[in-house]
Amino acid sequence: MNFSKILLQWYSLNKRDLPWRQTKNPYFIWLSEIILQQTRVEQGISYYLKFICEFPTLHYLAKANQDKVLKLWQGLGYYSRARNLHYSAKYILKYYDGNFPKTYKDILSLKGVGSYTAAAIASFAYDLPYAVVDGNVVRVLSRVFGMQFTFETALGKKEFHRLALDLLNKDNPAENNQAIMEFGALQCTPKSPKCHSCPFISSCFAYSTRSIERLPVKLKKIKIKKRYINYLLIQKDNFVVLDKRNNGIWKGLYELPNIEFSNQQTEQAVLLSFKWVEFFKSTKYKIELVSDEYIHKLSHQHIYAKFWLINVQTCNINNQSFIEKSKLKNYPVSKLMDKFFKEYNII
Repeated sequence: MNFSKILLQWYSLNKRDLPWRQTKNPYFIWLSEIILQQTRVEQGISYYLKFICEFPTLHYLAKANQDKVLKLWQGLGYYSRARNLHYSAKYILKYYDGNFPKTYKDILSLKGVGSYTAAAIASFAYDLPYAVVDGNVVRVLSRVFGMQFTFETALGKKEFHRLALDLLNKDNPAENNQAIMEFGALQCTPKSPKCHSCPFISSCFAYSTRSIERLPVKLKKIKIKKRYINYLLIQKDNFVVLDKRNNGIWKGLYELPNIEFSNQQTEQAVLLSFKWVEFFKSTKYKIELVSDEYIHKLSHQHIYAKFWLINVQTCNINNQSFIEKSKLKNYPVSKLMDKFFKEYNII
């Protein structure tokens, strides 16, 4: 079986017309690959177009304020990607005179770039013979060739990279890499793959052994942490309290002050808790409303959040700083917070 030849034939008939496939510009390709980490293509397109419009060159991105970068990224999640993107743009400007690095090794050294992303950029921008191995590729190789390794181990990674490189068409690595990822995204999908129209049906290990649902092999699912957070929209006249996070998954974003508990609490229990009493000590306040519960699901944690709208008479709560309420829309916030702001007409 000439895997690459069959794959490229399928790709020529089925490939999607995506904006980053129309360029060899390494900056644009890098930008698209960072956006597409943990993001569906359909959602990523609009963000990609917004970014290249706002930052048409690496120089524009490097010189931008981080708040502006994060605001443009808002809604995509996994905000470390945006912070790493901004950091690496500054790094390239400083150490590469603004020219995107041209070798796999140098690309791999950029913050937020792993072996998959480096291989993708190296092949798509420079036609270098590096094989991409992402979730789509792992699924295709597992099913077609019966790979019994899990990609979540060092041995598994080594074996999948070895096979992907062996199968790579070295004369056309960019097209080959695009094709195998597209095949996994459109044909050999995680659930209900289109087996009966698959060009590999006669040689597919998973199809012949009826093991499609069992491949690729995966480790046990991670345990999901549950968090119960009460966000406090504290306002005085036309001003509200807003803080900038210095750590965690939302580092660099802004958020309302909050009180967190390890388990579900009634509203009365929240009001009587030491955390609440300590937060509002010596402060006169009035609770205007308590929102419905919001459930925000992330890969490692589920957040159960309520928002409390509170009017105060003084502006010195725990040394918090107030900003004009009308300017809230200018600050980058999490998708969870943005949803509350919009549903309750805060912005």
